[in-house]
Amino acid sequence: MALDLFVVLIYAAGMLVLGYYGMRRAKTHEDYLVAGRNLGPSLYMGTMAATVLGGASTVGTVRLGYVHGISGFWLCAALGAGIIALNLFLAKPLLKLKIFTVTQVLEKRYNPMARQASAVIMLAYALMIGVTSILAIGTVLQVLFGLPFWVSVLLGGGVVVVYSTIGGMWSLTLTDIVQFVIKTVGLMFILLPICLYRVGGWDQLVAKLPASNFSFTEIGWDTIITYFMIYFFGILIGQDIWQRVFTARDEKVAQYAGTFAGFYCILYGLACALIGMAAHVLLPNLDNVNNAFAAIVKASLPDGIRGLVIAAALAAMMSTASAGLLAASTVLTEDLLPRLRGGKQSSLNINRLFTMLTGIAVLGIALVVNDVISALTLAYNLLVGGMLIPLMGAIFWKRATTSGAIASMTLGFVTALVFMFKDGLDANTPIYYSLAVGLVSFVVVSLLSRRPEASVARAI
Repeated sequence: MALDLFVVLIYAAGMLVLGYYGMRRAKTHEDYLVAGRNLGPSLYMGTMAATVLGGASTVGTVRLGYVHGISGFWLCAALGAGIIALNLFLAKPLLKLKIFTVTQVLEKRYNPMARQASAVIMLAYALMIGVTSILAIGTVLQVLFGLPFWVSVLLGGGVVVVYSTIGGMWSLTLTDIVQFVIKTVGLMFILLPICLYRVGGWDQLVAKLPASNFSFTEIGWDTIITYFMIYFFGILIGQDIWQRVFTARDEKVAQYAGTFAGFYCILYGLACALIGMAAHVLLPNLDNVNNAFAAIVKASLPDGIRGLVIAAALAAMMSTASAGLLAASTVLTEDLLPRLRGGKQSSLNINRLFTMLTGIAVLGIALVVNDVISALTLAYNLLVGGMLIPLMGAIFWKRATTSGAIASMTLGFVTALVFMFKDGLDANTPIYYSLAVGLVSFVVVSLLSRRPEASVARAI
């Protein structure tokens, strides 16, 4: 494994070097948070796709493919569809606002109190997005190199925290492009073909797996619908994704390059599901299906090539981890910290400090959570359950009020937490009940409270 470890170390060093170059380009507050709002098609497409396809999308989809067959691709399909919808229909009005956070939309439509309340929910979501991918990094390094889990988390996650802190969005953009190329080559053009070859080709894969594994609905319609309820709508309102939209040079870049990124996500999901299916044939008796990705990499690839594929997996995970980390830090410095500082806006140095502190918090949480899909589900349940209804209402319903928005956010968030605790993170009830409670409370309280002024209602 020495050669593999050397390849991974070279990759990690490369990320830190790119982080340094990002630091040199991040000279202003706007550079640090949204890369100066000046990304062209190639950079935008790469960073958008890299942001979405992280630890849960890679490790999680391989696990779903191992258990459910080709239908495991629906997780990535829901994410990809969300990316397409966001860039086609919402990017144009978002770019005109010249804002930094999702919650600023709520302030424009309602009032500062709505922004503060939603910022707490968005912070919880962004933190868990970072945790999800740090967990995946730790799992891969632990299985492949035999490191203690806590060491794997601190080493892999530490690289993410360092390059994110020093250069902000410019570091993330530069590292995302390299990560996008590495994971495309490593997973889609190396690991997938080798896995199929080890199985004996496509015909042998079909012969050795039950026919149900090749059904696109094997995972169940209820799960497919839940994925779209959680991940499709989560993409539409997530700070980590909106912050990438804000980096586009103009609306055309966002619409065309963003749509391409969405279709790429769907193809990536199909590739990961097929890798999981091949892993089921080659390693049918895994003790822990969460380790399916790491196990198939360890068992099927030669030295050196294995290191490249490990780097590809780490690329996917680090891109999403850094996105969640910067999103959480941005919510803190743009939405919550000014409230404590009498409205004073954050500086570049304050941004760096809070990105570092947020990174330390993410590493700490990752040491006590142990399931990447569950962590991702937790994040999106809280986000969609708490914020989808008031945010969509802010855009499409003129009669919506601040009281209705805050009631919806609070009750939706609490309902999601209660049903996740009651029925488990894998249950469908948290998202369904939180949306139902959020919708009813939003409409009822808005109708019973004072109608907003027309000038405010036209802010969005």
